[in-house]
Amino acid sequence: MTPSSDSPATAPVTHEPTPAEIRRWRRYLADERAEAAVYRDLAARRTGEEREILLGLAEAETRHENHWRTLLGPHVGHPRRGSLRSRLLGFLARHFGSVFVLALLQRAEARSPYEADDHATDAMAADEQIHEEVVRALATRGRNRMAGSFRAAVFGANDGLVSNLALVMGISASGVGSSVVLLTGLSGLLAGALSMGAGEYVSVRSQRELLEASTPNAETRHKVPLLDAEANELALFYRARGLGAEEAEAKAAAVLGGGHAEHAGPSPAVGPDEHEAVGTGLGAAASSFCFFASGAVLPILPYLFGLEGTVAVVVAAVVVGLALLSTGTVVALLSGSSPVRMALRQLAIGYGAAGATYALGLLFGTTVA
Repeated sequence: MTPSSDSPATAPVTHEPTPAEIRRWRRYLADERAEAAVYRDLAARRTGEEREILLGLAEAETRHENHWRTLLGPHVGHPRRGSLRSRLLGFLARHFGSVFVLALLQRAEARSPYEADDHATDAMAADEQIHEEVVRALATRGRNRMAGSFRAAVFGANDGLVSNLALVMGISASGVGSSVVLLTGLSGLLAGALSMGAGEYVSVRSQRELLEASTPNAETRHKVPLLDAEANELALFYRARGLGAEEAEAKAAAVLGGGHAEHAGPSPAVGPDEHEAVGTGLGAAASSFCFFASGAVLPILPYLFGLEGTVAVVVAAVVVGLALLSTGTVVALLSGSSPVRMALRQLAIGYGAAGATYALGLLFGTTVA
């Protein structure tokens, strides 16, 4: 989990620390203290192996904290608050303890400054790099548990935002009345939500059926003791599963002759539950329907409240823009990507699609007129 449980050797300081060094070391000290607290808060919400891993990470951060305290010596001063990022992580860990916190921690560990700081030891820099991979693995567990329904929810909402905004803006630009725009938006909401729900159900069900078709039949294991040892049909199973001919023959012979054949036949592979990662068809369909509808309703809110013309278009664009920034940020936090870059990308895609249909609406309206 971490390279060593011993305290890292302190890099020697042969001069009186400068004010800049003291400020930097105190900032490091505060951040390490805050990150250790975050890991402990997360561990308090976990059990078993995950709890032990998180507590191990907290211990490592405490070692780093002691390193900077030793370097500071009499300059350690009063405890400082951690950075805004560290305090935000602490708040989220205490109140939510979700995969989003782990994704943020993954990014935080990846941005460690120790590699370029002469007063941080090589062991500390290596620790931080290993921490990134440990947190990545923990976050992946959470992502797998929520992948199916969450993917349908987030991308369903995003599709609803973009498609209905583009539809509403295109129709508005053509010059039709607000009642027509509202009716068109409601129709787009219902049609899109039904289409997304049905499509997601078919997609997830098909994926699960493919997984089920590839999973060995557990009942077959009970037939293994009845196999003809001379014909050695079991070797064909092992060869079909990727073993070479000689290795398959040897393994099958060992199974048939070992007296434990009833426990050694075809069985589902041991590992992560792939069905859990895919999600259920009904769950994904319901999430997709609801979140597409929740996204698609935003562009028509101004018309539902009686706004008309340019004012309604501008309000719809602003509301949807804020929502696109939010969905982009959520996806970035979950995936460990840059929230700003992902949010701006979502906004650019949404506004680009809406702008294209708005231009077509203007062209169509002018042609009809």
